Amino acid sequence: MLKTTRIKSNLFSGLLLALVMASCGPEVIYEDYVTIPEGGWNKDSMASFRVKIDDVINYYDIFINIRNKSDYPNSNIWLFVDVTSPEGKTIRDTINCFLADQHGKWTGSGWGDMYLVQYPYRRNVKFARPGEYKFNIIQGMRYDELEGIHNIGITISKSPPADTN
Repeated sequence: MLKTTRIKSNLFSGLLLALVMASCGPEVIYEDYVTIPEGGWNKDSMASFRVKIDDVINYYDIFINIRNKSDYPNSNIWLFVDVTSPEGKTIRDTINCFLADQHGKWTGSGWGDMYLVQYPYRRNVKFARPGEYKFNIIQGMRYDELEGIHNIGITISKSPPADTN
């Protein structure tokens, strides 16, 4: 009987700890990836994401997530990011994401021959109105087929509260 109680207590403690640790980070409201075909990312292909935003009170951080293979031939990647609001207005940004440092060491976290960089695209964004926002990402590296990129994705999370000290 004591052993069963101890197991239940340890299980409860473990679940409670996991819940507390999960609640410590920013609240992710959207995260998704598009897998790039094995032959490469065509210059005319786009990774598309549709995000439903209901909360227009809070501020958000938007990240571009890039998973590259260790044989990616460049230290950076240029991306065109189009964001279309619910009313149909589109803005385009051109961003340069560095995937390796000046010595050629991959900057992202990695395992095996795959590395993930989470590039801060926009911080403290307040969406103007609720509805569906479309994010389209196109590679701008001037290759017909850009090889070595495995996935492209976005993460949108609530911005941490501003430090009032």
